[in-house]
Amino acid sequence: MIDSEHSTGALSACPLGSVQLGFKGRISAIQSGNGGADQAVEDLESRLIELGFVEGAAVEVLHEGLLGRDPIAVRVDGVTIALRRREAMAIIVIPAAES
Repeated sequence: MIDSEHSTGALSACPLGSVQLGFKGRISAIQSGNGGADQAVEDLESRLIELGFVEGAAVEVLHEGLLGRDPIAVRVDGVTIALRRREAMAIIVIPAAES
């Protein structure tokens, strides 16, 4: 039974760029391998970490752009940051536990 609960939690992990407005959760990883130039991937990963997108940080999607839902405004540990959805796809999040 515990294994199925654990696997359900693992399945709920998804990219921040694919979640809906109002999502609340925690960052579980930064996924850097999306193809393209290696330097660009390393730059994106470094930039996200410098902005506070680190494992375990609380995250909430506050706002979406009108056209194509891009960019998104995200609160990370109390700081509001705007990101393009393609950048947010590199951030893997898990939903906050419902109490």
